[in-house]
Amino acid sequence: MRTQVAIIGAGPAGLLLSHLLHLKGIESVVLESRSREEIEATIRAGVLEQGTMDILTEAGVGERMKKEGALHHGIELSFGGRRHRIDLTELTGKAITVYAQHEVIKDLVAARLAAQGSILFGVSGVQPQGIDTENPLVSFMHAGEKHTLQADFVAGCDGFHGVSRPAVPESVRQDYQRIYPFGWFGILVESAPSSDELIYAQHERGFALVSTRSPTVQRLYFQCDPKDSVDNWSDDRIWNELHTRLENSDGWRVKEGRIFQKGIIGMRSFVSTPMQHGRLFLAGDAAHIVPPTGAKGMNLAVGDVKLLSQAIEAFYRKSSGEQLAAYTENALKRVWRAEYFSWWMTSMLHTFADASPFQQQLQRTELENVVNSRALSTALAENYVGAF
Repeated sequence: MRTQVAIIGAGPAGLLLSHLLHLKGIESVVLESRSREEIEATIRAGVLEQGTMDILTEAGVGERMKKEGALHHGIELSFGGRRHRIDLTELTGKAITVYAQHEVIKDLVAARLAAQGSILFGVSGVQPQGIDTENPLVSFMHAGEKHTLQADFVAGCDGFHGVSRPAVPESVRQDYQRIYPFGWFGILVESAPSSDELIYAQHERGFALVSTRSPTVQRLYFQCDPKDSVDNWSDDRIWNELHTRLENSDGWRVKEGRIFQKGIIGMRSFVSTPMQHGRLFLAGDAAHIVPPTGAKGMNLAVGDVKLLSQAIEAFYRKSSGEQLAAYTENALKRVWRAEYFSWWMTSMLHTFADASPFQQQLQRTELENVVNSRALSTALAENYVGAF
């Protein structure tokens, strides 16, 4: 088998890269270990920046997002018994859309298959080889047979636990990481939304977040011990915790409903550099992870593949490798900005067990400064809506 770009991973990064390359007349093959049903059913958060919305629309895969996604013009910060609205559109002229990641994946898979794009599901034993030569290849098993996919370039879009990043030699790779001492307990609930916009709540018992998935499904989170077990949390205990952390004296209440999914996710900040080695290029979670507080994960992946698709197009159309050579430098500018913002939001809104009374007061003062200063509110809003 031969193609121009071999793409490992059929998440948002890999699928969008394949589609953007297709629109530029560049061939690719996407290799995915899971089935189509699995990737389309894995429920993940989805806050789309303005730039991400624009890219999906320009690529012809934004119709359902516009129809079914929830356009939000602001967010709320809750602390000290009060909620404070940050007007994203008034401060930046931009907005965000809440549209789940698995819905983006459905749209991209449909678009690739409609264009007769090549996606191989259920592959195993994927291994990039010869990445430091001009003729890299990817070996893999599919339908019980061993295959070799030859390509000009290999794009590693297979996430934090994938095979692509380890293919970059440790001697040239630098990993930066912070593991946070807490996680998020997340639930999906059958009910109408509790709020028209996302609510980020700082409370002495820990952070909480109100989000939505659809007119009939809510997504709610609260800070927890990452080593805890969902078995320790009955529905009643969950609702008591959310009511305590989110409500105040203004009469607003979290809407309850049937909880049909529970899970605990860990929190980390992670960057691996360089994001390229030879003919291998990393994108999305394969190269970086952000805590979900800043809502940047999928948006960073989209930013990566936009840069990478442009660089690959320049290689074929202009016989220029300049943009490919600068891929890491250009991508990391946005990655580190998002890492900072996500760290800042996480630090400002979560409860740290080892925080001194002095540090607790500084945290509260920082929140007060953000909601009372137009300049600081604007800085938060600009980072939240994103910039490509």
